[in-house]
Amino acid sequence: MYTSFIGKHLLRLYAQKTGKEISARRFFDEVMFPLFFDDDRHLLHVGNSPFFQPPSAKDIAGGLSKSQVRLANLHQNIANDPPNMAIFVGYAAKDPSGTTSGQVTNIPITITGEDMYASWIGEALAIGVSGGFVFLLNQPDVLWTLYEGWAYYRKYLNQSPSLKANQIETWNGHWLAHCFGKNYDPGNPMYQMEPDLADNKEGQHSIASKDWVRIVFALSRKFPGQSVTIYAYSLSKTNITLGFINVLLPQVNRFFEMIDNLMHIDNEESLSSPQVEQMYETYYRFKEACKLGVIGLKAIEPAHLREYMPKPFGRGKDFSFDTHSANIYFQIYKTWIIAMLSNKTELNELAHELATALHAFEIKGGASSRGKSTDARLTEEVRTAPNLIKFIDKLSEVMDQRADDADLFRYAKDTVLKMPADLFPLFITLLRFEYTYLKTKKA
Repeated sequence: MYTSFIGKHLLRLYAQKTGKEISARRFFDEVMFPLFFDDDRHLLHVGNSPFFQPPSAKDIAGGLSKSQVRLANLHQNIANDPPNMAIFVGYAAKDPSGTTSGQVTNIPITITGEDMYASWIGEALAIGVSGGFVFLLNQPDVLWTLYEGWAYYRKYLNQSPSLKANQIETWNGHWLAHCFGKNYDPGNPMYQMEPDLADNKEGQHSIASKDWVRIVFALSRKFPGQSVTIYAYSLSKTNITLGFINVLLPQVNRFFEMIDNLMHIDNEESLSSPQVEQMYETYYRFKEACKLGVIGLKAIEPAHLREYMPKPFGRGKDFSFDTHSANIYFQIYKTWIIAMLSNKTELNELAHELATALHAFEIKGGASSRGKSTDARLTEEVRTAPNLIKFIDKLSEVMDQRADDADLFRYAKDTVLKMPADLFPLFITLLRFEYTYLKTKKA
């Protein structure tokens, strides 16, 4: 299991950072056990493990604490039992018919006690995201940052009596986003560290899972020029493996760079990265984003954008600039579209110029003077064209009527013809945004 591989990587980092080269078992006994399990409120839950089982009265009568008895039971099980999910985190259940992630094989594989202890270390480095999934990232800075966060989680849990325990993976998501944030202070690591909390049925609080896109944003800020590979999965009643997924952080980072560039071009009030991150929601949930094959620009498609895309690509609603937040979403939508259109800001300029010309055509009319209502209907047919052929057909009608902008219309037609067919809906949506924005400003 990949948890064991990640755990062993942390052991190598630990040796480099501290000068102490120790085994996985010794690390578990000396580092993990005091932090994670030597307390009634654990940091990590491993189903069916000795730490999940109540110790017998006979064992406690021997003078050991409950935690010490459970630790001794774990050592005994790892030494004597075949590998299973209770002692080898992420592996199959003891019963081959159990709901596992399909890791039962006839191929002879040697799994040592060190592998099993290392799997506990690796799972403690998993990053929880919304939707019940976690992922592992084999990146030294990430692993060491998460390791350093363990002690802060224990302190935070001890100071919060009503807080649910066993949420190290969820904590890791918040901690990583916090430590890779712009306001992180290494001299005061917990400054502004405020995990989102949710109430549960038992009257307790629990740490709410971090939205996956915010963790991706944090990673893109830390590693702007580096793509990384994550291993995504879920360990529950039924284990689910999403597999290894490439995360294209340079694409995500360029999205934020374009936010600043477009604000300057449009002379709009600049949006801060934290402001964008706070409001950002994605169309794809984590599982669906992983199904795309890679997580990049396409995966972070803004939620609700399809509300304003023309039919049949979306619902065809007109965007409304009635609130301050609406203006922010407008800039987010527009930036993402332009980023998807090969980061070509000239397409934004073309959409703006085309929207301006269509608006002028509505007001001034064309050569035949058919009336404003007829001209408005024609421009609407351009802006709601369901495909490339319809768009060119209706734009040609406008061009025949509006000689002053004929060169612009011809250039728009030629540009769209060179565009990949799957990008046409994005360009037409950009045109719709620019037109609505222009009419709002003119009103």
